[in-house]
Amino acid sequence: MPTKSQEQPPPPEREAHQAREMAESFGVDPERYDRARPRYPEALVERIVAASPGRDLLDVGCGTGIEARQFQAAGCTVLGVDPDARMAEFARRTGVEVEVATFEEWDSAGRVFDAVVAGQAWHWVDPVAGPAKAARVLRPGGRLAVFGHVFDAPAEVSEAFAEVFRRVAPDAPFNRGTRPAGTALEIYQTMFATAADGIRRDGGFDEPEQWRFDWEQSYTRDQWLDHLPTTGALTRLPPDRLAEVLDHVGAAIDRIGGGFTMPYVTLAATATRTDETPPRSLRGR
Repeated sequence: MPTKSQEQPPPPEREAHQAREMAESFGVDPERYDRARPRYPEALVERIVAASPGRDLLDVGCGTGIEARQFQAAGCTVLGVDPDARMAEFARRTGVEVEVATFEEWDSAGRVFDAVVAGQAWHWVDPVAGPAKAARVLRPGGRLAVFGHVFDAPAEVSEAFAEVFRRVAPDAPFNRGTRPAGTALEIYQTMFATAADGIRRDGGFDEPEQWRFDWEQSYTRDQWLDHLPTTGALTRLPPDRLAEVLDHVGAAIDRIGGGFTMPYVTLAATATRTDETPPRSLRGR
């Protein structure tokens, strides 16, 4: 969930699952994506594992397997689901088992799990069908946890990005006044509250919780320019326009000393599958 100045805002709640062109554009360069995207706080991984009844885990929108490998390192058996065959193939090469499908259309074949997780991916899942599907594939007492990062680059870097992006992509939604108002943290706190509401409405979970983890990561100029092309605003830019963006942002980083430390917030919405009342997705079956 990157900063609003470098990632186009997520689609409205009931339209996110329709935005497949952007959702599947991240696989254009899976090697870069896996190399440049930040990992998740170990405290988040440990808390999800400790709060789940076992260690069989389903990773929704697993991408290149970043969080899947972290959960494997914590002793979990992980199955990934991702709609992009390019991302799935990369994840398989790193030792993650992946099936290619959207979560809504994926066939569980009767399999059930102790936890369903989604890192940087739940906003692409249908807000009604997603929690219902999660309830069907979780054991009673199993945990659903959806999470992602929020961050704001230094003002000089964000302003340079906004300036050049307006020039190279004037018709992008970000440049047509459709960006939500508020700080990146406010926007994504609202987004995770909406995710919690969707989980709550399904009726198959206990009361959702929101977790927060604060941490930092340092970037050199080259590391940040490696990261930028993996963000949704840039994955579909032609090479010449992407090069213009990177040159302009790189010059801004040079002016502030060639690097910076990024404060990150990782947010999670999470709930436990209840064993008391069948969810709406299971009633009448």
